Amino acid sequence: MDTKTIAHLCDLSKLNYTDEGIEKVMGEMEEIIKLMDRVKEIDVTYDDTADNNSISYDMLRKDEAKPSFPAEKLLSNTEPAENCYVVPKMVE
Repeated sequence: MDTKTIAHLCDLSKLNYTDEGIEKVMGEMEEIIKLMDRVKEIDVTYDDTADNNSISYDMLRKDEAKPSFPAEKLLSNTEPAENCYVVPKMVE
């Protein structure tokens, strides 16, 4: 990264820096680029076997059917239209 590139980026960004400011920004940009190079080295390969291995199926609740609302009550505020149910608009 050189001062000419930084000056060009500042011009594109409509930033006005003095020569000292450009030198400071150049140092900060170099640090950011070094950090990004370090981040690229991190292995981010996904391991699906590592997810939730501490939870066994014995710890989960049983999936049992329970009584629910009657379908007629749930559909009472809807209007059937083309195999769909349209509900009234509640929020504008």
